[in-house]
Amino acid sequence: MNLSALREFIKRHPRLCVLTGAGVSTSSGIPDYRDEQGEWKRARPVEFRPFMTSATVRQRYWSRSTVGWSFIARARPSAAHRALAQLETLGFVQLLITQNVDGLHTAAGSRNVIDLHGRLDVVRCMQCGHELARAELQRRLLADNPTWAEIEGRIAPDGDVDLENRDYGDFVVSDCAVCGGILKPDVVFFGEPVPRERVGRAFEGVANTDALLVVGSSLMVYSGYRFAEAAAAAGKPIAAVNLGRTRADHLLTLKIVEPCDQILSALADELLGHAANEAVPAGY
Repeated sequence: MNLSALREFIKRHPRLCVLTGAGVSTSSGIPDYRDEQGEWKRARPVEFRPFMTSATVRQRYWSRSTVGWSFIARARPSAAHRALAQLETLGFVQLLITQNVDGLHTAAGSRNVIDLHGRLDVVRCMQCGHELARAELQRRLLADNPTWAEIEGRIAPDGDVDLENRDYGDFVVSDCAVCGGILKPDVVFFGEPVPRERVGRAFEGVANTDALLVVGSSLMVYSGYRFAEAAAAAGKPIAAVNLGRTRADHLLTLKIVEPCDQILSALADELLGHAANEAVPAGY
C-alpha cells in the first residue's frame, strides 16, 4: 500500500526535489539525532561560538573527532542512498538537498547534490580559508596524540564519539599550517548560518520542481523545515518517508512511516524494471 502510494505520488510529480536527513544514514551505522517524537536522543552537538572562543571546547571536539573519524571514513552508502541515486539516473530526482555531512549521497552516485550543512571530509582554516582533507588532518592529530589511536567510543551523528570519563586536557589540537589559525570541519555548527549561496540554490531547486520528497528527517531544525514551508507556500505537494513525526506533518500530502531503505529500494527496483521493459524493442 505504501509503495503504491509513493509510486503514484512520483508518477503525478515526476520532477522531484528531495530533502534528506539523518535517517538516511542510520543503516550505514551513523546514528540519528532524534527519537520518533522528534526529541533529542543525546546532548546537542557542539555550537559555533563556544568552538571559536574556547580552546577547551576545541580540545573536546577534536579529541572525540579523532576517535570517530575512522568510522566515518569507513561508512558506506545505505540502500536508501543507492536508491535515490538510481531515481536520479531515471530522471525523477532533479535535486537532492541533504542535511547530512557524511558525503554518502555523492559516494552512492548522486550527482546533483547540495550538502546544505557542508561535509566532514573537508577542514577549513577560519582565518585564511586554507582547506585540507580531513584524512590529512587525521594523520597530524594522531602523530601529535598517538595514545588516542586505540581509544574506542560510541559513534555520534556528527562524526565524533561519546566518551565518558575521558580526560582530554592534554590533547594537542592542530592549528592551520599556513597561518596558525583555528581549524574547523567544513560543516555548519549550531549557531552558525548556512552559506547564503547554498540556501539560494536549494530554494531555487524547490521552486523549479514538481514536488518535495522528505526522506529520513524530522525537520525539527528550521534549516531544513524552511524548504517544506517554501514548497507549501508555492502550492507544491510534499511527501515524507520517516519513522517518526515531523515538524511538517500538517503540510504533508503523503506520509509513509516505514524504514526508508526498504521502500525506496523497492520503488527504485520497480521503476528500473519498468524502464528496462520499455527499452526492449517490440518482438523480443
